Amino acid sequence: MDTKGSAVSESTDLPGTREAAQAWESLFRAQVALMRRFQRDDVWGPLTIREYDVLFTLSGCPGGAARLRELGEGSLLTQPSLSRMVERLEHDGLVTRGPVEGDARGVLVTLTPEGGRMQREIGRRHVRSIRHLVGGALDSEELATLRALTDKLRSAQADIPDPTPGTP
Repeated sequence: MDTKGSAVSESTDLPGTREAAQAWESLFRAQVALMRRFQRDDVWGPLTIREYDVLFTLSGCPGGAARLRELGEGSLLTQPSLSRMVERLEHDGLVTRGPVEGDARGVLVTLTPEGGRMQREIGRRHVRSIRHLVGGALDSEELATLRALTDKLRSAQADIPDPTPGTP
């Protein structure tokens, strides 16, 4: 670690390494700070922020449905944790679970009309928080730049190979 406590190693001399690590740390710290603020918001009603995220994700899927595995790919939750969460959401009437046609092991999670209504209701309140916390810190041009950069970073991941074992 350097003297400021960052994860940048002094022995890493590859061009762009320090800048990439510093940019990542800044992005990560900003995300953590915002997530903590969002979690403290009184907008979630009976849901947790993660449960809302499942409903939000499903609301953007064709037919309001996705495989459980697909929901897990965009989440930091482990498969068992996500499965339990989906069970709770199903118990509350916000989603249904069913088989995937042609895949005996697959589970299809579908947003119910009540789940869609709750997602929209909470979503309206959440967007106001986003406007306050994010839009209150950045102007329109900066917001457009941030979106372009984060979209580019996310989409580039598919083309960057995973490191080989033992390689940082």
